[in-house]
Amino acid sequence: MIREIAFAATGDAFITRRLPVQDEAFERLSTILKQADVRFTNLEVTLHQHEGIPAAVSGGTWAMGPPDALCDLRAYGFNLIAWANNHTLDYSYGGLEATEEYLNKHGFVHAGVGMNLASASEPRYLETAAGRVAIISATSTCHESAIAGDQRPDMIGRPGVNPLRYETIHKISPYNMQQLKSIASIVKINAAQEQSIKEGFKLPRNDDLYSFGNYLFKEDDQEGVTSRPHASDLRRIIAAIREARLQAEHIIVSIHAHEMNGEHKNQPAEFLEIFARNCIDEGAHAVIGHGPHILRGIEIYRNRPIFYSLGNFIFQNDTITHLPADFYEKYGLSHTEHVGGALEKRSQNNTIGFGVNPKIWQSVLPVWKMRDGELTELVLHPVELGYGKPRYERGWPEISANGQILAELAELSAPYGTSIEIEGGVGRVSVSGGVTSQN
Repeated sequence: MIREIAFAATGDAFITRRLPVQDEAFERLSTILKQADVRFTNLEVTLHQHEGIPAAVSGGTWAMGPPDALCDLRAYGFNLIAWANNHTLDYSYGGLEATEEYLNKHGFVHAGVGMNLASASEPRYLETAAGRVAIISATSTCHESAIAGDQRPDMIGRPGVNPLRYETIHKISPYNMQQLKSIASIVKINAAQEQSIKEGFKLPRNDDLYSFGNYLFKEDDQEGVTSRPHASDLRRIIAAIREARLQAEHIIVSIHAHEMNGEHKNQPAEFLEIFARNCIDEGAHAVIGHGPHILRGIEIYRNRPIFYSLGNFIFQNDTITHLPADFYEKYGLSHTEHVGGALEKRSQNNTIGFGVNPKIWQSVLPVWKMRDGELTELVLHPVELGYGKPRYERGWPEISANGQILAELAELSAPYGTSIEIEGGVGRVSVSGGVTSQN
């Protein structure tokens, strides 16, 4: 029997305060979300009551919200959550464990984080009337200390996130390579690395790449930058997709990724395109990207959607109630300062940063249908989050009448061969005739 299934997805839910009222804006969004069988968001905060200890590094802001915020995510209609991202370990293992406990308590299916690498990498399953759905969640943006560790027969694993690491390769001419090596010889930038290799703490490279400090270079007449997924991480995620194919009818892959194409934040890095297409090739039915806090293009690959970034759904990073001393010290502030003043210092009195960029406060809510593994319909609802409002008011989503949001998304999607028709306040992606890219 062929069954139709409907999906809805959002980008980042950076939620740090409770929804004050379930008003008309809430009802419109909730109604759209609840039309779908599968309702996905990315949780980009830790949710706990100070059970965790602030980590030495954070995802930018030490992200913590009230656990009861999960009641509001449930009220919107979400039933599937990814939380592998650059904020997962903001409050160390205690924050991770507490967030997982509250997610379980509120009955969410969630993925991408675990007490070891096997747990963080495994598919998790959502049971719906339209079929069983698997989710696999990973992040390419995180500090190395947040990466989950594998278990051994004689040693436990390490809690953390499911990583998708990558290599960025800078291609330069033979002449420029000679100059680079000359500079390295003069400034001794590779001295510590070379000593580590001599002492057995680091393995030498066995390819044609040259390390200049932490950067990799390759001789090439066509100069530029390229990137590729870490081979072992890609193999592990593909293995999870293959497992999910045996256990579920539909598979979603979530990827949190800030990495961009050169200076273009609204375009994904090359390794993300390679990764997403590999996931579809192996059986994923959709790849949902988020992370840069702005929209990126949509690709319909083999008649399945890749959302390179859905931007923000809830964004309240300026209403954090507590921050560790590290944050204040970064901006030269003392212990007598408080959160509001510290955040004002970061934004230079709201003249730089996220608060003054209107793109941060615009996104889309896609709703799509699939039948027998094939995309049959994809509708895009434009969303705004209160750009220009005070920080204590902005950050809640509402359906927008701003046609420019969809027009700009159509422009970003066009290079992938994706056509978006805008009519009646929504965008519709052409899927008739199996319009797909095969890049």
